[in-house]
Amino acid sequence: MTKRTIDINCDVGEGVDNEEALFPLISSCNIACGGHAGSKKSILFCLELAKKYGVKVGAHPSYPDRENFGRVSMNISSDALIQSIKEQLQLFTSLCDQMHVVLHHIKPHGALYNDIAKDEHLAKTFLTGIEEFKKGVVLYVPYGSVIQILATNQGFKIAIEAFADRNYNTDLSLVSRKESNALITDGKEVLAHLLRMYNEKEVKTVIGDNIPIKANTYCIHGDTPSALQILAYLTKHLS
Repeated sequence: MTKRTIDINCDVGEGVDNEEALFPLISSCNIACGGHAGSKKSILFCLELAKKYGVKVGAHPSYPDRENFGRVSMNISSDALIQSIKEQLQLFTSLCDQMHVVLHHIKPHGALYNDIAKDEHLAKTFLTGIEEFKKGVVLYVPYGSVIQILATNQGFKIAIEAFADRNYNTDLSLVSRKESNALITDGKEVLAHLLRMYNEKEVKTVIGDNIPIKANTYCIHGDTPSALQILAYLTKHLS
C-alpha cells in the first residue's frame, strides 16, 4: 500500500499559509475560491504548488460568508446562491486556464457541504450552480447523502469522501465543531480511523457504534492545527 493508493485530499488556500509543507504529502487539494476564504493570489499560489507536486486540483466553493468562514448555514435565495457559486467557479477556472491546470473536482465547503448532504432543495440548487461542469469534473460528496443520490441521478461524476480527522455521529453526520471531540488530532488515531474506513468499510462513531461507510477519497483539513504532523504520519505509515 502506498500513499497514492489512498487518495488524501486537503482543504487549502484558507489563510493558514502552510501549503508549501502540505502539498508534498497529499494527492488531491480543495482550493478556497473566494466564498469563505481565498483570493486570486492564494489560488494561483496553490495551483503552482499543485503543478509542482502532481496534486489533483479541486475548487472549494462555499456560502458567500467570509465573516463566518463558511461554517454557518445561510438564509440565502436559490438565485443568489447559484450566482455566487458560478462566480466563485468562474474565478477559479479562469486561473486554472491561466496556469494550464486541469480542474479535477469540486468539493463544497463547510456548512454548504453539510447542508446539501441532507436538504434536497438546497442540493438541487447547488447542482444547478455547477451544471456546466457535469461532464468533465468530479463532485466530492459524503456517503449516503442526498447530494450523492441527486448528483448520481443527474449524471454527475462523483467521488465519495470521508473525513480522516473528524469524528462521526451514528447518522454519518460529522460531530459539530462546537464539541470538544469534533476533531481527531493525533496522527496515530487518524490513521486507525482512516484504515477502518478503508479496509473494513465502516466507521466507529463517537458512541462506539460501527456504521457502514464507503469512500474514494479521505480529507485532512488544512486548518487543523496538527495537519502537517498528521499528514507526515500518514505518509510514513501508508508508504
